[in-house]
Amino acid sequence: MPTLNWIGKDKVINHHLEVPFHVLERQYSFDEAGKHEEDNGSENMIIHGDNLLALKSLLPKYEGRIKCIYIDPPYNTGNENWVYNDNVNDPQMQHWLHQVVGKEGEDLSRHDKWLCMMYPRLKLLQRLLADDGVIFISIDDNEQANLKLICDEIFGVGNFISNIACVNKPSGRSDDKYIATAHEHIVIYKKQGVPEFNGFAPDEKITKRYTKLDKNNRLYREEDLRKRGTHDERVDRPNLFYPFFYNEKTKDLIIGENEEVTPCGYIRIEPLKDIETQGTWRWGKDTAREKKFYLHPRYMPNKKQWSVFEYQYLDERGKVKPISVWDFKDVNSERGTELFYKFLGFDKSDFPNPKPVGTIERIIQIATAQDTIILDSFAGSGTTAHAVLNMNKTDGGNRKFICIEMMDYADTITAERVKRVINGYGEGKKTVDGTGGNFSYYELGEPLLVDDKLNNAVSTEKIREYIYYMETKQALPEASADEPMLLGVYHGAAYYFNYEKDASTTLNAAFLKSIKTQAEAYVIYADTCVISENKLQEFHITFKKIPRDIARL
Repeated sequence: MPTLNWIGKDKVINHHLEVPFHVLERQYSFDEAGKHEEDNGSENMIIHGDNLLALKSLLPKYEGRIKCIYIDPPYNTGNENWVYNDNVNDPQMQHWLHQVVGKEGEDLSRHDKWLCMMYPRLKLLQRLLADDGVIFISIDDNEQANLKLICDEIFGVGNFISNIACVNKPSGRSDDKYIATAHEHIVIYKKQGVPEFNGFAPDEKITKRYTKLDKNNRLYREEDLRKRGTHDERVDRPNLFYPFFYNEKTKDLIIGENEEVTPCGYIRIEPLKDIETQGTWRWGKDTAREKKFYLHPRYMPNKKQWSVFEYQYLDERGKVKPISVWDFKDVNSERGTELFYKFLGFDKSDFPNPKPVGTIERIIQIATAQDTIILDSFAGSGTTAHAVLNMNKTDGGNRKFICIEMMDYADTITAERVKRVINGYGEGKKTVDGTGGNFSYYELGEPLLVDDKLNNAVSTEKIREYIYYMETKQALPEASADEPMLLGVYHGAAYYFNYEKDASTTLNAAFLKSIKTQAEAYVIYADTCVISENKLQEFHITFKKIPRDIARL
């Protein structure tokens, strides 16, 4: 498979493994009662901090659980003033730190920096994605080709789904030199399983094709069952080549075999594309037998031949498969700008070019069930959270959002927008009722380990969560009142974390006597162990030394 090389690639392929694990610290919660310090238990999260660190902090709880990811990373136009800040231990890349990435002629390493920034983030996003999950990435022509190649490498070329042309400026950009670009891209990949894609409700472009009315007043259209195209598939797909026999008097339709002679009183109908060229049907014989009541033969005077037509009913197309060109009004970038400034009440200087809610609502329609978690690690103005709350209000769903934003406006714009959406916004005729809902706001906290030692600034509970996840890939159960050192039991093994911040702990006979949980095996963390190796084996105990044996994400 072709791969892309760039300056710094060898340094960032495994950089996501080198990034220290940081804990998340909840700052406040928000719901219809307003902002308060008490934890409301919300699974909706807005996280302020570098998204590379924040993505890693989500792994203990969310690895393999996210069904839908949407990201809108920097397009690398040269006008965005984004800065490469990943602290990769390499002199060349250290030289890049804190420098604004400029235009092509000014910054010859512009694309290298963008690729070095994106690669480790995509690696973590791939880990967070569920096996049947899907990632959608908005991008334009500056990096679309590069993005496709690194996604092929990270997600697998066979997991590419589509590249949607999202027409966000129908008139085109007037400042483009040769061609006025009217669209951006939405690149879509799956993890590995088969995602459950939903369709869109049919719009006017589709419904206007259904012009016929049957005796039950159902709208339908006729679609020729003949296979279109010039390729003769009779050799490759022999099951698609067979005759129909039709009796005009009795209206009886028989699905025949190739060798059959036309029965008496029946017309033989074969999938002729024209007088000279023969083709195949779109349906195999089994499908034709199953759906025979949808079929109707008809003579075509202009072709001087008979064919078979499928009846397609509009009311059976409650949803239609999404197409690769989105030229809907609600994905127009002007809609995003209008909503953000005129309705939500933000100033034009607050955030440039906010994404239209309709774009992300359509993604949610396609790729989510009503209880899905949606992750956006380039949250910007908070459009993804807005779209999730809108969709939940519309269909009564219980979708959750996780939004990460590194800029200082994470609270004043990203979270503030979500507050207004929950409570309602606008005035007069522009008033929009609130969606309801809630969220908690987090800051990226301390690293778990400092110089390979547990950080005393990190709470014991967060350390316990991390240890248990690294052992079991499961969320930490509620603490046991009887056994405060017990983390939990998983697949027959009981896990204990014998830890005190300001004291040294020992795995000794007294600790073993305090164990009340019956299990097939035991994994016990402590600072030291005085139990003999023979005794450990006799009681099926694995001792792990703190901090030496704590696994690193």
